Amino acid sequence: MTLDESYELGYVVKTHGLKGQVVAEFDVDDVEEYLDVEEVFVERPVGSGKLYRFAVERLSQQAGTRVLLKLKGVDRIEDAELLRGLKLFRPLDELPELEDDQFYFHDVVGFTVVDANLGKLGTVEAFYELPEQDLLAMRYQGQEVLIPVVDELVQHADEDSKELYVTLPEGLLEVYLSPPSRERDEPDEFDEA
Repeated sequence: MTLDESYELGYVVKTHGLKGQVVAEFDVDDVEEYLDVEEVFVERPVGSGKLYRFAVERLSQQAGTRVLLKLKGVDRIEDAELLRGLKLFRPLDELPELEDDQFYFHDVVGFTVVDANLGKLGTVEAFYELPEQDLLAMRYQGQEVLIPVVDELVQHADEDSKELYVTLPEGLLEVYLSPPSRERDEPDEFDEA
């Protein structure tokens, strides 16, 4: 399995105890859907693109999206310490099914963004998953435009037409297309006289 054939399940936060257990943070909406996972993959070394399979011996939810994880062959704290900070991956074809209007970010990269008022705008280039909010990156008139991924703005994706339907707030595009204006009363200290 390659990175292109996988999705990021989460990452290892820290070790737990002396017998190879780790605490992991899962980047999922419902941890309970993943408690029966039988294997995870880890990229080693980081940046290599090489994924190594680990069978899951035990997996239990701690609090929120944190889990306690025991991987087969990781039996000492020293072994577990090598996993600290590493991302955990799963095969894309094992992602849970979504409800009708939902989509996975990787599924709509390359889709045309269609606004309810302005029509076709540009192409989905990427998604940025930030702690505060996820952002959709769209190329529009040569500029990257970031659209918050919230139900009020991003409605649904049409797999057949490869279109993602949105309703942008008034003025959002102008923020990216209008150059910033600087009013100056006094010259900066770096300006030449």
